[in-house]
Amino acid sequence: MLNNSYICAVDIGSNKIAASLAQVRKNHIENIFFDTVVSGGVKEGVIIDALELVTCLTKIIKSLKTKSGFKIKFIHTILSGKDISTKHSHAIIPLAERGNKVITSTDIANANEQARILGSGLEEEIIHVIPSSYSIDSNSKVINPVGLYSHRLEADLFLICAKLSSLQSLSRAVSQAGYEIKNISFSGLVTSKAVFGKEEKKGLSVFCDVGSDIAELLVFKDGLLQDIQVLPLGGSSITLQLSEGLKINYELAEDIKRSYGVIGDANNIAENKEILVKKDEFYKPIKHRQVAQMVTNSSRLICTQIKEVVERKVALHEIDHFVMAGKTLLSEGFIEMMENVIGMPVKIGRINNPEIAPLLKEHSDLSGQKYLTYLTCLGMICEDLENKTVGSASLIKPVKNLLIKVINRFREVYQEYF
Repeated sequence: MLNNSYICAVDIGSNKIAASLAQVRKNHIENIFFDTVVSGGVKEGVIIDALELVTCLTKIIKSLKTKSGFKIKFIHTILSGKDISTKHSHAIIPLAERGNKVITSTDIANANEQARILGSGLEEEIIHVIPSSYSIDSNSKVINPVGLYSHRLEADLFLICAKLSSLQSLSRAVSQAGYEIKNISFSGLVTSKAVFGKEEKKGLSVFCDVGSDIAELLVFKDGLLQDIQVLPLGGSSITLQLSEGLKINYELAEDIKRSYGVIGDANNIAENKEILVKKDEFYKPIKHRQVAQMVTNSSRLICTQIKEVVERKVALHEIDHFVMAGKTLLSEGFIEMMENVIGMPVKIGRINNPEIAPLLKEHSDLSGQKYLTYLTCLGMICEDLENKTVGSASLIKPVKNLLIKVINRFREVYQEYF
């Protein structure tokens, strides 16, 4: 790694584009910079206007350059929504013609690669390869078969794929803005990296990130991803209901939702309490109770739909942790509504990564619940640190990498015969 380098992460959403740049020295974050702009050219995670997106990307990365002083060339970014698909892929490789042999890391890599190839499609690109389990002659569902003896090795991979055309469109937009993509991740998976601590990695955990127009649901078992579901719902569903019900424009409905959108028993609001909104150069009174009723009904529908999808994946009583993220959670009473509908405690996703958590106290951009805006960006930074790559340089240079491969191979041969 360079002694003083950076990780630049850009979260491209339908409602906003958030970006973070982490200044890194010796694989530790020394400083971090943030910015966000209104998104353009994206809907439900899909690019619908490349030129508008290029303008937004240019604006936000230029701002990060100014704040950090770094000359940014590479960025990490995400894909989500309709462009994402998942599948399981299975492969079997022989280990010995006769008898058994000790399984090495090279054998596992070969089995994984075979399963990855078998799971590849012409119109898609695999962006995450997650081993689910391995099987050997005498045992199945082995987590780590290194050092065990077997005649053959079976690998079961969970693959997260993205449409090739969407990846190409995103890459072109980033290139036109003057940058290169270092890595592309699935947004829900990298966001979970920022919020999952040791507790959430035990047992069965469900993570739900509710965005403006899509919600991503992920199921984990002992820290390993088991399933993904992308739902066409989010905070904009509530805003749209207000806009149509009150016959006002979307922007005004969004302002009313943020300021007066209380979720819960609307009867607790005085019947004569009114909100004055400007419409066609005149001020129009709107019943606060009516607003609360609409927001509550829309929120209940979102929570019910999430519950129905979760129930199709796992039994509710088996869930150990239910964690949620997204700015929709900032609506007063939303978490309580979700708990009431699903019948279990729900936690707001908080930054648990030990590298980033201390920064909460130092940066006003992350204070309170402002960090929710940057959770996905911070997750990409966490992922990059895990993979030990920063900027344009790998932690292990090619010459060292070759030497390490030779040493590892020598160890494996020694294990096999001694």
